[in-house]
Amino acid sequence: MPKTGKNDHARKNELPSTLQRSEQKAQDTFAKTYDSAMETYDNDPSRAARTAFAALKHSYEKVGDHWEPKEERGPSDDRAEGGINSSKPTAGGVDAHASKEHLYRRAKEMDIKGRSKMDKDELVEALQKANDAATRKARES
Repeated sequence: MPKTGKNDHARKNELPSTLQRSEQKAQDTFAKTYDSAMETYDNDPSRAARTAFAALKHSYEKVGDHWEPKEERGPSDDRAEGGINSSKPTAGGVDAHASKEHLYRRAKEMDIKGRSKMDKDELVEALQKANDAATRKARES
């Protein structure tokens, strides 16, 4: 089923829950990319979803239970940078290529304990865990 409606905007009820709680532009980016990928990849919904999330992660980062615009466009982690054949792990929407200062500010916003003693990789991991927990909590509500 197409993710984009007649008004050329995302059909909110067709989107993943984290996108339903995000701004319209993030929703539209995902939906339009998903629909295009479905045509390109012979109606393979799994591949279309991966493609749509990859496009979304170039402009947005996951913050808690939703997506927010990134300070700088570009791949969010080493996996996104390497493409479909990359064996590197994903950062789950965390902008792992952002500065340590940016990651620290996000960790502060999310009240992650021990953040001042964490290196960049530890901040990415802590943010990913906090995002996952926030998404689970939002889905339960």
